[in-house]
Amino acid sequence: MGAGKVVAGIVGGLLALAAAGLLAVGATLVWVQGSGVADDGFLTSPTTGLATATHALVTPDIDLGVRPGEWVPAGRLATVRIGVADRQGEPVFVGVGPEDQVEDYLAGVGRAEVTRVGTGLDTARYRTKAGDAPATPPGSQTFWATSAEGSGEQVLSWDVARGSWMVVIMNADGSAGVDVDVFAAARVEWLGLAGVLAIVLGLLAASLAAVLLVLAVRRPEPGSTPTAAAGTGSGGRGVYPATLEGHLDDDLSRGLWLVKWLLVLPHLVVLGFLWAAFVVLTMVAGLAILFTGRYPRGIFDFNVGVLRWSWRVAYYAYGALGTDRYPPFTLDDVEYPATFRVDYPERLSRGLVLVKWWLLAIPHYLIVGLFTSGLVWWTTDVGDPGDAALRVGGGLIGVLVVVAGFALLFTGSYPRGLFDLVMGLQRWVFRVTAYAGLMRDEYPPFRLDTGGAEPTVPTPVEPDDDRFPPIPM
Repeated sequence: MGAGKVVAGIVGGLLALAAAGLLAVGATLVWVQGSGVADDGFLTSPTTGLATATHALVTPDIDLGVRPGEWVPAGRLATVRIGVADRQGEPVFVGVGPEDQVEDYLAGVGRAEVTRVGTGLDTARYRTKAGDAPATPPGSQTFWATSAEGSGEQVLSWDVARGSWMVVIMNADGSAGVDVDVFAAARVEWLGLAGVLAIVLGLLAASLAAVLLVLAVRRPEPGSTPTAAAGTGSGGRGVYPATLEGHLDDDLSRGLWLVKWLLVLPHLVVLGFLWAAFVVLTMVAGLAILFTGRYPRGIFDFNVGVLRWSWRVAYYAYGALGTDRYPPFTLDDVEYPATFRVDYPERLSRGLVLVKWWLLAIPHYLIVGLFTSGLVWWTTDVGDPGDAALRVGGGLIGVLVVVAGFALLFTGSYPRGLFDLVMGLQRWVFRVTAYAGLMRDEYPPFRLDTGGAEPTVPTPVEPDDDRFPPIPM
């Protein structure tokens, strides 16, 4: 598969992902604009409680740009409503003012800047600045672009304009101890138009992506080398129709593995794009299998090529460290110490395509997850809501390869038993990947087939009439 098809696949996959995003965003915007979700055209947030022992609650500055020649006229950005009610029923003030004048008014005044509005079980967060009471009540100032003051719920409406602004909530008399319920609402006049534009751009991107992906997965001309050869040799066939092999180099460098992370960066960049195309094309193939029972051969060859490329890079780098020969930039099945092939299925189950990639593969996913990335889980510190930490254990393959790397560094030799085990783990991973990628219906075995070569089963031999003459009756 030439470089042109690789580029077409990469660009087509990225455009397809972009098209999906644009269509989803556009449809959402159009639905919101035309449905009953918006009350009087306004999208309203849930009411949340804010409180401070200081004299004022303020937002960080809202910078909408002040450059001359802005193409969006003032007042056309959006219309915002802010509703505030004091929890004790006391008079409250809410206003929107220019940042510089608000800062002048609140200079030396105790205040709390709201850095995060509480949602659900989370609480609001503040950055508090100590200070005194304001010299005059907020309602007596003249710089407010808009404001509301009084007892009960106070709602202000503001046509958003260019500039730097701050929202201020205070007791009407400027006293300390602000305790309020707040909601916000917004109406964007051009929301529906933006949705339509996103849909149009999404359709254009999808059309171009379809053309590029068709070019990428087009079958090779007659007589060219196939990209997904079957079998493992003349003496038998693989125990699973996805075969992964690797030949361990005898003269591996002691220290080259320490810098292979840098050497493979160009491959990782290209593979990131290729895997985007792989995901999109697998979804297309799934639809084709659902309606025709066949995996489109061009897509099959491309996706197998992505897996083959990934295996070569993994074998060279930290998936095995089995060779120092730099992997080629190609999807084709070329001569290299690491090979991966999948037998092309003439027919596939239409029903299995709906469940095998997620439901049926779950047991394998749990095992493969331990092999590749370890356990992944989210934890939330109750004492500090919202600070979630992603903890990732080092997968078994990674740990074993690092051990092999240090063995190379200090002894100049790759322990053969360790290599065979790594190959068995990788073989399990790629069998599951081929199955989840809808390439085969045969369920991957729960078996660790170790060693560089695929285990084979004997090929049945047809009886020869000369060697096995008929038995006289």
